[in-house]
Amino acid sequence: MRDDFSGALAAIAGSGGLLRSSEPLSLSPVLSPAASLLEDAADLLVMRKDFAAALEKCEKGCQSLEDGDPNSSEELKCSLSIVGIQALAEMDRWRDVLPWILQYYQDPECWPPKILELCILLHSKVEEPQAMLEIGSDWLHSSTNQHLPSYGLLVQLYLFHVLLPLGHLAEAEGLLQGCKALSEHQQAEAHESIEEKKHQWLRQQEECLVPEEPPDVAWKQHLGLASQKMLTVLAQLGRVVGSLAGQLCSIPYKKTLLAAVMLCLIIVKLDPASPTSLPFIYRVLHLFHQARLAVFSSHCRPPFQD
Repeated sequence: MRDDFSGALAAIAGSGGLLRSSEPLSLSPVLSPAASLLEDAADLLVMRKDFAAALEKCEKGCQSLEDGDPNSSEELKCSLSIVGIQALAEMDRWRDVLPWILQYYQDPECWPPKILELCILLHSKVEEPQAMLEIGSDWLHSSTNQHLPSYGLLVQLYLFHVLLPLGHLAEAEGLLQGCKALSEHQQAEAHESIEEKKHQWLRQQEECLVPEEPPDVAWKQHLGLASQKMLTVLAQLGRVVGSLAGQLCSIPYKKTLLAAVMLCLIIVKLDPASPTSLPFIYRVLHLFHQARLAVFSSHCRPPFQD
């Protein structure tokens, strides 16, 4: 799980979104309390790997900004939030990321683009894109955000990492309509992905709608002609046992024979579908004929047809 988070965070870090302890803070000549806490948090996160302490520093820094730090800035608040998200991710506390961010950015439409990008990537990595569905939609449909340079990138991330995995194809098409932030090539690539997702969905629906054959019909077709003949033989055996049972039980010294007959029938019925059982069944039927001839005289033999 931690490797997944690191991979997602690397995308933000590569674009300069994450602070590293070796990077200078160009926030002000004299560090404000929040900026000093940010520097400490970055050092704890990157160098010391003390993620809980880094998160605590970020929380203190955000609190100082809310308390009216004269040197506060949106860039400083965003940097504290990004380090805090990474600290939570490294502790496998990804479920706490959105509630934690919403403490400092109550309105998702006002989230900095880098924070939204990071959250989409994280929830995609843990296969929970539905958590970003409403937040991403609110942000992208804000007229203020549509003029930002990173709007096109976030449209693509939301499309490929949230809408398509969830199967929200109509919403994906609606998002692309009139989207001037994407080039023609990007638009074509997005439409191609939507169409491919549609075909996948239609194939799944067709597979679900194929009627299943009744179990007995499918079973007989699978068994073939030889096994159906075997079932016919089993029916004959049942009739023979039924005709013999009453008379055999009245003859004390024939009870052993009756038990043997019933045992044979049970053994055969345990696996009647096996093709290898067919010769054995015919042999059992032949033994029944011999038993009938040995037990009964010609005038009391029950009627039987092969």
